[in-house]
Amino acid sequence: QVQLVESGGGLVQAGDSLRLSCVASGRTASTYVMGWFRQAPGMERERVAAISRSGINTYYADSVKGRFTISRDNAKNTVYLQMNSLKPEDTAVYSCALGPYSSRLDAYDYWGQGTQVTVSS
Repeated sequence: QVQLVESGGGLVQAGDSLRLSCVASGRTASTYVMGWFRQAPGMERERVAAISRSGINTYYADSVKGRFTISRDNAKNTVYLQMNSLKPEDTAVYSCALGPYSSRLDAYDYWGQGTQVTVSS
């Protein structure tokens, strides 16, 4: 059974930074694409960032380009999301996801429970 456990969320002020982590178990996550999604109240879930198995290919939503960086440590089955220059509109529950492919960045079949990120103005 696949489990994804996120950590690192919290309450910060605008302009601050946070680093989210997600550890995968139950599947060799190093073999597959991993991504980060977020969902704010009343909003649809949004794909924020994604990274291929090798780490060479990445995706970022336009709203976070230049501020967020996704990375992974395959030896630890862990994916990270470094979030800099946070804005109040970044407030959401952030969840990591694991895909069934090694390089396709838009398909996922497992999600974690999520971690709350709140950015105050």
